[in-house]
Amino acid sequence: MTSASRPPLRVGMIGYAFMGVAHSQAWRTAPRFFDLPLRPELTVLGGRDAAGVASAADRLGWADTETDWRRVVERDDVDLVDICTPGDSHAEIAIAALRAGKHVLCEKPLANSVAEAEAMTAAATEAAASGVLAMVGFTYRRVPAIALARRLVAEGRIGTVRHVRAQYLQDWIADPAAPMSWRLEKERAGSGALGDIGAHIVDLTQFITGEALTGVSAVLETFVRKRPLPASTGALGGVGGEGMGEVTVDDAAVFLGRFSGGALATFEATRFALGRKNAIRIEVNGSAGSLAFDFEDMNVLHFFDGAEPAETAGFRRIVVTEPEHPYVAAWWPAGHGLGYEHGFTHQVVDLVTALAAGEQPTPSFADGLDVQRVLDAVERSAADRSTWTAITREN
Repeated sequence: MTSASRPPLRVGMIGYAFMGVAHSQAWRTAPRFFDLPLRPELTVLGGRDAAGVASAADRLGWADTETDWRRVVERDDVDLVDICTPGDSHAEIAIAALRAGKHVLCEKPLANSVAEAEAMTAAATEAAASGVLAMVGFTYRRVPAIALARRLVAEGRIGTVRHVRAQYLQDWIADPAAPMSWRLEKERAGSGALGDIGAHIVDLTQFITGEALTGVSAVLETFVRKRPLPASTGALGGVGGEGMGEVTVDDAAVFLGRFSGGALATFEATRFALGRKNAIRIEVNGSAGSLAFDFEDMNVLHFFDGAEPAETAGFRRIVVTEPEHPYVAAWWPAGHGLGYEHGFTHQVVDLVTALAAGEQPTPSFADGLDVQRVLDAVERSAADRSTWTAITREN
């Protein structure tokens, strides 16, 4: 069956800024490199500004536009709604889409609160009974080196997990003159570095280890409490204008944790690490070996095999570009590395494959709720003098 003769998956995407651009590239690219069971069609792009959304649709390859997200959800020619908006609108859009019989892909974190995430998960569970499926976009799971790390842990190559260290370090608001944005407003973003980037390392460590965090002790800090109002904005930053706005989220989060298998964990998420642009650093030490990864060298996984003789033992630098590695066979000859955008393409591949098979794609909304409960425990611990706070998981 040729690609053109395969059943279409008609996509309506809401939001066209940073994540909207990344998702658009992925929807266009995935069927050109991977043999997908469905044919993604970029049917309609939604955004509030008519001129802005029209310009984005023309640039990104969308066939039509809407200025009200409800129209995207209501359209008969949309099979899946892709949500790339700030967190304060995730719950309303996702629940409406699921109830309208549309599959949903929702950017992370799933919601701005546990209550919202619970409502979204309940809606997804109800919709799944009718074959309507939902996934949350923790895209870094799809980096080949991360997927390989998960495989090695699952195969027992590092034994029992003892220690987990995770950092997500950026510096894009380290300058106090950097302007306000929705990411610095609690009512829109839910939290700051904790939810924006800390959510990723919570998900990644649970994904790699196959274990769940059971409790945390945390500290949150806001270093710059007032910032210039923006005169213009970009993908993350912008240019300051007149007047000042109040920052109502954390700039940095540091917390200890314990995993269900007993491993100790340390987490750090900050947007004030000067010189670190997108450093996702994860190290897992086990009873039989260790793994280490840094997204700023994203095509490499470091692996230590504790069974090797001391004379030659050491971390092995694995360049994760071989056809045998996860996702890589569809791309370039061995040694030709992948980039940031490829994780989004792999996300589309996994989602479309699951939808065609009628299987629950992962991470599910239930997985997103699980991360939200960890973030909530971190905030409650920090508000209560870093008290050890258990993470409760309800059935």
